[in-house]
Amino acid sequence: MSGPVARAGVEQAVPERLGDRDGRAGLPLPLALTVLAALLAVSAVAGLAIGSVHVPPGQVWGIVTHALGAGWVEPDWSRARETIVLDVRAPRVLLGAVAGAGLAVVGTALQALIRNPLAEPYLLGVSSGASLGAVTVIVFGVTLFGPASLSAAAFAGALGALLLVYATARTGGRITSGRLVLSGVAVASVLTAVLDLLLLTTDRGNEARAVLAWTLGGLGGVTWDTLWLPGATLLLGVAVLMVQSRNLNLLLAGEEAATTMGLDVARFRARMFVLLSLVTGVLVAACGPIGFVGLMLPHIVRLVVGGDHRRVLPAAALGGAVFLVWADVAARVVAAPMEIPVGVLTALCGGPFFLWLMRRDARRSAGRGGS
Repeated sequence: MSGPVARAGVEQAVPERLGDRDGRAGLPLPLALTVLAALLAVSAVAGLAIGSVHVPPGQVWGIVTHALGAGWVEPDWSRARETIVLDVRAPRVLLGAVAGAGLAVVGTALQALIRNPLAEPYLLGVSSGASLGAVTVIVFGVTLFGPASLSAAAFAGALGALLLVYATARTGGRITSGRLVLSGVAVASVLTAVLDLLLLTTDRGNEARAVLAWTLGGLGGVTWDTLWLPGATLLLGVAVLMVQSRNLNLLLAGEEAATTMGLDVARFRARMFVLLSLVTGVLVAACGPIGFVGLMLPHIVRLVVGGDHRRVLPAAALGGAVFLVWADVAARVVAAPMEIPVGVLTALCGGPFFLWLMRRDARRSAGRGGS
């Protein structure tokens, strides 16, 4: 029997499903969001200040506020520094924040939709599918959708890869962590092999080298003109997921419980897969495949705010933005003057985290089997 009381009871039973809290609510959401927003502001200033040319934080604030029309700010910086901050680093910092937020919320939603703590776009081959779609457009020069052709192809590749992994991993109505990861690795390997074949056989050598560097993930080369699509897609994705947060909570209680509460699970999953593939595809088209952000941040955030998706989604968005902005700062300075692809650094962080999650999941499965 469904109803508001029963629905609330189901929602209260699900926070511990992904294994990060024991049902406690965590920090008050306004406090958590305020702290994360402050961290993001500090991170943005650091991203604008740090690089091969150091710009003092005071000058960064002055340059930004002056550009926004603050008449009381007296310019005391060179034109070169203003160009570096506004035209080179600001779009890069904004793309890092948008991509980090988007990947974090996509990972959060995938973990609920598939009811698996290891789900994330990179591990499930979704990023590989988006990369293949984007590279296909670049290599063959497809312009069917004009400037949006790259993002459209990346979206199609991401959706196809996600559906293939899900269909492969689902046996007897269930998906285990091991089967999901193996399916994702297998699909990603095949798609990556096809991508490499495209790059090796193309006769556009300079373009192939640029695409190969792009496949490692990076935020360089972004301009103000290309930021609007990732930003708009992120806003759309977060808005829809926030509206659907109660249904994501219901899914964590199990498909039967969610169906009992009136949720059409198959239709809901299909709509969410399309949305998550769209967000992933647009982000991959903008900055290449950047892995493990969608794996780490949802788990870290749940430790702080609890498991309710009405709390997790906004906190994960801010946390992902902070993480990727700092990852990009590190990519610029760790091996200066050479720049490390930011995807390499996130993999160095995410690999050990993934192994820890695998071990934790194995221990819990063994404990449940022995009880």
